[in-house]
Amino acid sequence: MGRPVGWILGASDRAQLLAYFPPRYERVIAHHVTLWGHRQDAPVPGPASFAVIGHSDAGTGIEALVVLVDGQPRRPDGHHYHLTWSLDPATDRVPRDSNALIAEHGWSEVDPIPFHADPGYVA
Repeated sequence: MGRPVGWILGASDRAQLLAYFPPRYERVIAHHVTLWGHRQDAPVPGPASFAVIGHSDAGTGIEALVVLVDGQPRRPDGHHYHLTWSLDPATDRVPRDSNALIAEHGWSEVDPIPFHADPGYVA
């Protein structure tokens, strides 16, 4: 099985986004944007441009930010690019549940907020 690859949020950008979007749940993730999950031999992507365009939280223990990557909202697998923002440790939610949250609940649009992230392995 391969390792997830994508872009890791830069420390200063992470701090700015955390100030702009205070996490609702106790377990703060705010770490990376996934390009490919556990896919065998997935190469690390190149540099990209990023902007938060939405916020999703259905009150079920997971919160995510919807992201544009090089102007695109969807990954090659059809899921939305996102940052898993926070999780409620009292639930069984895991970061990959952000995909279902966004697909089933949608998101509230926000004015685009650019940020920086570096390509790499995200696990």
